[in-house]
Amino acid sequence: MNDLIAELERVRRAVGSATAGDGPAHVVELRRVYSAPVPDVWDVCTNPERIPRWFLPIGGDLRLGGRFQLEGNAGGERRLAVTWESGGDVSLVTVDLAPTGDGGTELCLRHAVGDNDHWATYGPGAVGVGWDLALLGLALYLRTGASVDDPQAFGSSPEGQAFMRRSAADWGAAHAAAGTPAATANEAAARTSAAYAPDPERVV
Repeated sequence: MNDLIAELERVRRAVGSATAGDGPAHVVELRRVYSAPVPDVWDVCTNPERIPRWFLPIGGDLRLGGRFQLEGNAGGERRLAVTWESGGDVSLVTVDLAPTGDGGTELCLRHAVGDNDHWATYGPGAVGVGWDLALLGLALYLRTGASVDDPQAFGSSPEGQAFMRRSAADWGAAHAAAGTPAATANEAAARTSAAYAPDPERVV
């Protein structure tokens, strides 16, 4: 379990704001350094044969302007960035890769989401926890080259549940650091944690 918490601690999280085509948006940002070179990280993030090995099975057309669908999750259109279409909402995900001085890669993922009831309820953890899970899968795949085990089994395991609870708390801290009152950020983080990793001992 300590190894998984160490993986979470390798991610730098930030919450900001932007103006999207349909109004104000919140930006959830994750930064992480990988010890693989930029071309390999880019291929892992864009090659339809490699994406399922660390993320989710993907279908569709990953060429410019094509549409994609992640199995059991969001789909969208691939441009210079990708739209993220889930539950009737459309948001924007961008990924930038930069070389580090030691031959590694810094990945910066930004997810701009609308200022809506979902954000008011869950805050940045609503998408942030999922991206923490994705970056964990990417790290494990880049490190070993082996496909990640069943993500659903991991999500229901005690280690996976602890990982998601800690991620939700970390996003609560990033939310408060961005200027949200601590009580509001903590309440949103608690709701996110309960949604991703409900406590079986707690009677609702």
